[in-house]
Order: sequence, then C-alpha cells, then structure tokens
Amino acid sequence: MKLVSTFALALAMTMASTTGAAAQETPADAVPGPEQDPYIWLEEARSPAALEWVAKENERTLAAFEADPRYAQLKAEALAIFDSNDRIPFVSFRPDGLYNFWQDKANPKGVLRRTTLESYRTDQPEWEIILDIDALARAEGREWVYQGSTCLPPAMNKCMIALSDGGEDATIMREFDTATRQFVEGGFVLEQKSQGGIQWIDEDTLLVGRDFGEGTLTESEYPFTSRVWKRGTRIEDAEEIFRGEPDDVWAGATLLRDNAGTIHARTAFRGISFHESLNYVWKDGKWLQLDIPKKAGLYGIVDDHLLISIDEDWTTGGQTFPADSLIAVNLEEWKADPNGAKKTLVWAPGPRQTKQGGAVTANALYVALLDNVVGKVLQFNFEDGAWRSREVPLPGKATLGIAAASSETDQIMFTVSGFLEPTMLYYTDGTAPPAVLKTSPAYFDPAGMVVEQHEAVSKDGTKIPYFIVKPKGMKSDGSTATLLTGYGGFQVPRLPAYLGSTGKLWVEKGGAYVLANLRGGGEFGPMWHQSAIRENKQRTWDDFIAVAEDLVKRGFTSPRRLGIQGGSQGGLLVGTAFTQRPELFGAAIVQIPLFDMLRYHLIGRGASWIGEYGDPRIPEQRKWIEGYSPYQKIVPGVDYPAPFLWASTADDRTHPAHARKGAARLKELGQPYYYFEDTTGGHSGGVDNDQRAKLQALQFVYLMQRLMDARGGE
Repeated sequence: MKLVSTFALALAMTMASTTGAAAQETPADAVPGPEQDPYIWLEEARSPAALEWVAKENERTLAAFEADPRYAQLKAEALAIFDSNDRIPFVSFRPDGLYNFWQDKANPKGVLRRTTLESYRTDQPEWEIILDIDALARAEGREWVYQGSTCLPPAMNKCMIALSDGGEDATIMREFDTATRQFVEGGFVLEQKSQGGIQWIDEDTLLVGRDFGEGTLTESEYPFTSRVWKRGTRIEDAEEIFRGEPDDVWAGATLLRDNAGTIHARTAFRGISFHESLNYVWKDGKWLQLDIPKKAGLYGIVDDHLLISIDEDWTTGGQTFPADSLIAVNLEEWKADPNGAKKTLVWAPGPRQTKQGGAVTANALYVALLDNVVGKVLQFNFEDGAWRSREVPLPGKATLGIAAASSETDQIMFTVSGFLEPTMLYYTDGTAPPAVLKTSPAYFDPAGMVVEQHEAVSKDGTKIPYFIVKPKGMKSDGSTATLLTGYGGFQVPRLPAYLGSTGKLWVEKGGAYVLANLRGGGEFGPMWHQSAIRENKQRTWDDFIAVAEDLVKRGFTSPRRLGIQGGSQGGLLVGTAFTQRPELFGAAIVQIPLFDMLRYHLIGRGASWIGEYGDPRIPEQRKWIEGYSPYQKIVPGVDYPAPFLWASTADDRTHPAHARKGAARLKELGQPYYYFEDTTGGHSGGVDNDQRAKLQALQFVYLMQRLMDARGGE
C-alpha cells in the first residue's frame, strides 16, 4: 500500500482532459498586452489550421536535425537502451504474483505480465502475459496507451484498467479479471474519456469520481463530485455521495483502507488550491470536517494507527508539530472522535531533511527520506506504546527509493542509484537485511567521469546546491559543452539518478551535465518549496541563473557552451532563463512547457496551478506573473539562443499551445528557433520506445550543433 496524502493521491490521478478549445476572439483584458494576442488560434489543439502549422514546423525541424550524420547513431543508441531486455523489470506485489508493465521492440505499446518471486530472482524470468496492449490496439483500431489499473483488495484480481487514446491523461476504464485474463463481459465500463478516480468498495460496487456531465467539473476541468455505482446499473443513475465546489481544484470521496483491504471509513477532500485541501470523514450520517491543517493529509494506516502528514507547522492539543512531520492517532480513538483523538509524533525532519514517500508492509511502515539530497530509508514500528525507528541498511551517498511493498507479507524492494552507478534493486522479506536482487546494465562508460557537488549564491544570498557530472579530461577553461537542468516547482525534488541515455548520448561524448536543486522544489522540505511560489516565484528563476553564472565563474563552461533544458514547470524555468538572461546561454530546450503565463489559467489544466503561480485575473497577482512570463518577454531587439521548443498534441495537461505560441512569437520577430510536436505521447513525451529515442536524438543533435560545433567567429 503506497502512502500519500488524500489530496496528493487525488492529484496523482488527475492532471487530465482538456477541451483545447479557445475562441478566435477574446476580450482585450483576457489577453497579454494592450492588443489581442494573434496566436490564440494555436490554443485549439487539433484544429486544421493549428495542425497544418505544426506539420510545417515539424518538417523544417526534422530537416535540420535528421540530416545531421549524428542523428541516426544517437537514435540507435537511445533505442538500444530503451529496448534493452537487460534493464530491470520493476514489479508490484500482488497475491497471485509479481506484476510488471513492459515495453520493447516487439511490444511497443507494452504488455502487462506476471511472474513468481522464484522466477523473478533468475536472470531470465518466465512471464505470463496478462494483457497485450498492442494486440488490443490492433483489434480496436485505437492508439491505446496503458495508464495503470485499480484493483479490489485483498485478492486484487478484479481491476479497472485505464486506457488513454494517444497518451492523454484522460482515460476510459474497463473491468478486467486477471485470473481469466479477460475483460469482464457485461462488467463495469466507462467509455467516455475523463480524468478521475476509481476505488472498489466491494466486488459489485465502485466509488467513482469522473466527468458526469454539465455541472460536475471545476474551473480546472477536474471532477468535484463522487458517486457510488452498483453493478448492473447505469452510471447516470449512481447515487452522489459527495460534492465539492465548482471553484475547487478538485474534490471527491475516498476510502480509508488498511493494508489488509478493510475499509475503516469513508473520507473526502476538497482541494481548495493545488497545495491546500479541506478533509472530511463520514460520521453519524454526515460529512464532518477534520481539524487538521490545510496543508496536510491522511497518510495511511499502520499498526492500528492512522498517520497524518503535514506540510506546515501545527499546534494542537498543547503540542506543536513542525512542518513535514508524520503524526499518529490511535485508529479506534479516531473513528470514535476524529477531532479529539490524541496526536503522537512519529517523525519530524532534522536540518536539510525531508520525507519523500512511504509504504506499508504487513507489519511495518517504511519512509524514504532525503538528508542534504542523500537518500535514507527508515523503518517504523509501534512497540511498547511508542514509535520506534531504525535505518534500513542500504548503500550510502545514493538516491534511495521504495520500489514495491507487499501488504500481505513483509516483502519490500528498494532502488539504489547514482549518476554513474546503474540502478540496483534490493529485496528483503523482513527477516534479513536487504540484498541486491537485480542490477541494471551499464549503458555508458563512466571511466574518468567525476561527480561533484557545489553551491551557487542566489540573488538574495541563499546558497543553492547543484551537482556536476564532469567528463574525463575536462578542463576548467570554459570550453566544455555543458547541459544544465532543473525543475524548482510543486515541491518536486530533482535527485541524482543513473544518467542512462544522457550518459551515453552526451557525457560519454564529452559534454558535462549539471543538476540544480532549486527553491520551489522538494529537496529540502515544504519551506524550500513555499519560499519560492506565487509572489516569490522569481526566486526559482534567480536560483537557476545563479547556478549558470557559477558554472561560468568556475570555468566549467562559458555562455557559448552552456545549454539549459527542462520540461513542464521546468520548461517554464528554461523559458524564464533564456528571456531574462539570453546572453548567458548558447542553447535552450523548452520541453512541454508552461510559457504564456498570462493566459495559463485558460489553457489546459492551468487553473489548477494558481496556488503555485497566482491568478492573472487579479491585478496584484498579474503583476507578479507579468514580471517573468516568457511569452510576453520575447521582444524585438534581443538575440535569443535559438531555443528548441517541443510539445505533444495529445498533452492535455500543459497543452501544446504554450510551446506553439512561443515558437510563433519568435518567428514573428525573425528570431532563430526550432519547433517539434509529437502527435501522440501526452505530457511525458513519446508513448513507445521508438518515439522516445527519436525525441532524445533530436535534442542531443540540437545541443551538439549549438554547443559542441564551431560557429562562425567563435
């Protein structure tokens, strides 16, 4: 059982369907600047005019990069990595075996398969195919993308399979039986694509949060109602049991289950912003609001206790719990008196520490931590009336994660990774220390490569850590082509992890790689994030620029040789960097970005992120955003570093309009740029390994042309 807060769980199942529609004419106060934005028509994702524009841009960009003699080699190298049969097949524990979703050359859309632990321990496990997505797509003539399943505990054989057409977040859902390996004839089916959550109440009843038609979606286009759906009835007739408000980000009812699958309560949430929620429990025939902070959520059940995770300081019952703590209440006391049960501290962060996630086995809670961006895992048990923890013996100075955990036994798997060290999978059944079960193959030669950690000083004096992976023989004379990346948003950390294709396609070929740990991210806990949101979002951009300046100051690279790359919020990061400091960079890859921040609330799922950036409809907040919105900062008379913007037509989260409009503005001003749009792939890019390899090759050819090749007069 994975542990997440109620609202975080909701958000993890969201960020979905967008209409993509935008009127050709819009009131002047809804567009950037005093004049109407001439590129609003590009906000219609699949209009004939927009797709014609995309086709022409793709043709030009592919001609520039695919003709490069390095392109074919880079794509082949990337595809060999993605299709490698030696890579670790990560699994989840279920009562009937270990489940894995696998894509390779023979199965580009992928297969859901299972094996036994005994077989999994071998170098060549024997897999039983449960569902072949390629075969399903061929049979139905659809571009199906597998988006996961939700199964009924404890047997976990009745599942709702989520399928996306082309990679969108929005899915259809169909009932599937893993025992018969067939879709259930006459079973539960939701054929209208939607974002939303499904939970099994019992084998004949579902708790459903979806698009139920007019009046059931928030301004952010997420569901805010939940229904109980009985087998054999129409979803239209299902009883509504919870309703949030239209101006919520999302809202819905959920089930509070223990690791054995027993339901202890019905709960609900209203996400009043991306980072804040109101939580409820069904008590005495009505919804009772829980007296917990807005930046908090229910975290799971372990050892007959309900855990609560908080992202802000909380004073209650004469105690003050610091932000990022885990707090426990006795489950039976809580069920009897949800707001009066005694709270006990399970864990509180030390300096530069933050929790990253957790899992529950049959008898223990495991929590993954970051300690100054280095991983640790703690095991917690409630013993002799107190919470006790011990550190799980795993390699130090590495990024650690929890890969899988069994709710029936004490089996658990951990990942151990570093920039130069292939990922290792550790396993224990709870009776012995974790031991290596599988190791990913090495995809590049790390000989002579070095990893260093440095700090840059941001504009306000804050020290910003970053990692640099230096190739062998690198000189500190500014001559090394260097790729700088970061994220800096939504409390999401960027951590050292095996470089894989980047190591092969970039560092092995002489480039350096830099990962910046920016404010706005989650590397050092909630306050690291909250110090750089809304009116203080410029701090994230300042941090990134400070790291770039530090790289030049130390002689690691020079502006001519320095490229930047980021996706989604990271795409916004790159957009702000190259528009605020165009002379500092020689290349900029803007992936699936946010870019027009004065209209972002109207494009895709943008309205849900007002808690992170602010609301451009409010004059004071619009002023914050106007200060950095990249689309409006592309102006005449400035030389930009020929950015490469790319997006996906099927991305119903950030929407391709952001990247399209950025490219169109650059073209209008006669600025050099490149634009590519994948017609499938969703928010994460390509949906199969060939598409992913193509995107990798295009980007690294661009970087090599811009940063490694000689340019006239330089």
